[in-house]
Amino acid sequence: MIDLNTDGKIMVRRCLVTFKPFRIFVVGIGFFSLCFLMTSLGGQFSAKRPGDSPFTIRTEVLGNLESRGVLRKISDMLEVIMKRVDTLSKLDNSTDSRRLDELSSTINRFQLAGLVERIQAIAQNVSNVAVRMEQILQHSVAMGRVVREGSSSQCEVPKDPRYPDCSSKVDWMRARWTSDPCYAFYGVDGSDCSFLVYLSEVEWFCPPLAWRNHSRPETVGKTPERRQAAFRTDVTALLEQVGTGKESLSFMKRRIRRLAAQWGIAAHRLDTKLHRRWREQKRILVHVGFLTEESGDVFSPKVLKGGPLGEMVQWADILTALYVLGHNLKISVSVKDLQGFLGVPPGRGSCPLTGPLPFDLIYTDYHGLQQMKQHMGLSLKKHKCHIRVIDTFGTEPAYNHEEYATLHGYRTNWGYWNLNTRQFMTMFPHTPDNSFMGFVSEELNETEKLSIQRDKVDDMAVVYGKEASMWKGKEKFLQILHRYMEIHGTVYYETQRPPEVPAFVKNHGLLPQHELQQLLRKAKLFIGFGFPYEGPAPLEAIANGCIFLQPKFNPSHSSLNHEFFRGKPTSREVSSQHPYAEQYIGRPHVLTVDFNNSQEFDTAVREIMRTKVEPYLPYEYTCEGMLERVHAYIQHQDFCTPDAPYPPANSSRSRSGSALWPFVALPNSTGLGWAPNISAPPSWPPLSALRLLVSSEGQSCVEACRHARLVCEPAFFRFINNKEALSRLEVQCEGLEAEMNHIFPAFSVMRRECGLQKDPLLFSCAGLSTKYRRLCPCRDFRKGQVALCKDCL
Repeated sequence: MIDLNTDGKIMVRRCLVTFKPFRIFVVGIGFFSLCFLMTSLGGQFSAKRPGDSPFTIRTEVLGNLESRGVLRKISDMLEVIMKRVDTLSKLDNSTDSRRLDELSSTINRFQLAGLVERIQAIAQNVSNVAVRMEQILQHSVAMGRVVREGSSSQCEVPKDPRYPDCSSKVDWMRARWTSDPCYAFYGVDGSDCSFLVYLSEVEWFCPPLAWRNHSRPETVGKTPERRQAAFRTDVTALLEQVGTGKESLSFMKRRIRRLAAQWGIAAHRLDTKLHRRWREQKRILVHVGFLTEESGDVFSPKVLKGGPLGEMVQWADILTALYVLGHNLKISVSVKDLQGFLGVPPGRGSCPLTGPLPFDLIYTDYHGLQQMKQHMGLSLKKHKCHIRVIDTFGTEPAYNHEEYATLHGYRTNWGYWNLNTRQFMTMFPHTPDNSFMGFVSEELNETEKLSIQRDKVDDMAVVYGKEASMWKGKEKFLQILHRYMEIHGTVYYETQRPPEVPAFVKNHGLLPQHELQQLLRKAKLFIGFGFPYEGPAPLEAIANGCIFLQPKFNPSHSSLNHEFFRGKPTSREVSSQHPYAEQYIGRPHVLTVDFNNSQEFDTAVREIMRTKVEPYLPYEYTCEGMLERVHAYIQHQDFCTPDAPYPPANSSRSRSGSALWPFVALPNSTGLGWAPNISAPPSWPPLSALRLLVSSEGQSCVEACRHARLVCEPAFFRFINNKEALSRLEVQCEGLEAEMNHIFPAFSVMRRECGLQKDPLLFSCAGLSTKYRRLCPCRDFRKGQVALCKDCL
């Protein structure tokens, strides 16, 4: 210790001898740091240049919090050292050991190399930020510089018939260019030159300017490398992506985790079924709009209070399906994340994206679609073919087409997006105009099925209704049910039993999902009150061996007579609480009766008491069924490539021999099929699945195809929307018109009038008219998978 202290004193004495150089070094470091930071960030503290846009200066250039914290630490360290050195400079050749030990301790704590490294790190960070700053400046200033190079004569508003809106758009820019900072970001400075540059290069309302350099960097629009999608069975990374902070997200993560093993088994099965063929990995953004704070996020606070969970069940399963299929997934539950993922320009959303869309597919909902419209500007129109809208109840073509909906009274709060209606994806396959997305229910193995059948309690019923308001006015038929069965409820309450729930009902309160499953495995009957419509719970009950008893609606509920459906973009008539269960499952698993008829209700309950059923789950609601369906959509649905009309415009419209007709009669059927020797544009589903039928007056194509045990396929309308189809059906047409009408193609027998569809967006399976018989494109479907034809996979 004595030697060490002696060495330390000697070192301090040497430092004092060379004190001035050391002090100069320390002061030099401080001065260098200050000069470097002020030089790099000088633009931040100077007055704003006239050509700069409002978004030229950004908070990022000041560095992140960590960098600023390190700068403060360095400043404090320099200040301490300078104070100590000033004190020591006043010492003479004193041998005061206490002072020397103090300086020695200070120097030991102060690691010069570490200080230099930190200063270098901060300098590099500031340098990187300065480069970003310079790029932004160049983007804005370069446009302004080139604009200023143009003379006033070069910036006159062109009169080009190919750009009829150019003049009006320039007038709009003159009056409103300051309404959104994004215009200044793209170099607009209030001059006509800058308006024309923007409207011709960022937007597309004006012709390219001759004096502008229109060459583009080779990297812009570069096609991304194609990669193979490999099935995944470990969902750990997905759970991390879903995030935290909302009870709705916690619910979704619990569901993903609980069903992970079943998804893994389904992935192996589908991989084998597809013969391990090569599949392209897609870049997919999932933006759950209804969970964003901007939409109100009304679901998250209700997750633990009996609120609706159907949407979250479906979104959890969509995320899992996309992830397990092996696609590159990004998840957004905030508008800020949406903006970042899309790369939208800064501002209020008036300006379009200038680069390529960084995603092949975007899954969102109506809330998310509205948010995308707000922040993508005109780019939404350009990129909307990539969007898939998760739409619980469906959107019909008449409501989707903005102009048609406005003229004919189909306008609602949710429609008029002018998408191909197959881009809307529903929870159940009730609207063939849309694509059926679905969800999954837990699948039981054979051992579990036998156990359920053995442990069933024949006189036990569970009521479908978690909110007390659903029980109001239901006591009459519950009294009838109570004669035969013990009734159980799962109604949410905080402090006391809800008064709407009769005293003879055993209420368990709101149950976690696994406890509800155990209750359903014991119960014989699951009974609905008529609301909520078309939820996942009845399928879960049937999968656990329950019989589902539901009310019949007479008249059927629709947007014309029921408040719940009013404003929704569909005219669909709902005949019961759960039409899918009624039509696709039916007896003995599902009974649909008039609850207002006491005798009919009593008879149904006694029938249920006598009936034995096994747990049943339709294949399309298993994990494998959903993976199969989503895989087919991703690989085959393409709404970005315009459909080629049939027949081609340059083909001969006369056909002299039957062998040349595109349609041929089918054996044992009144319908027509596609002639195998007639070539046609590529189609999915393949044309081998097409069956052309004619509806009755007042019958939709949905009903006409279903009556023939087929499904209406809107993708086939373009092949039957022609004179050839009418002629082959031997329809007598004294007049043939093409117009925008969601009933066409169709014909009137009485008036001998025929109509073809003018706008492909109005091809509709759902449309009907008492005056017309419709031409209906139907197809077959895979057993248990109504969304896919037999040759669609």
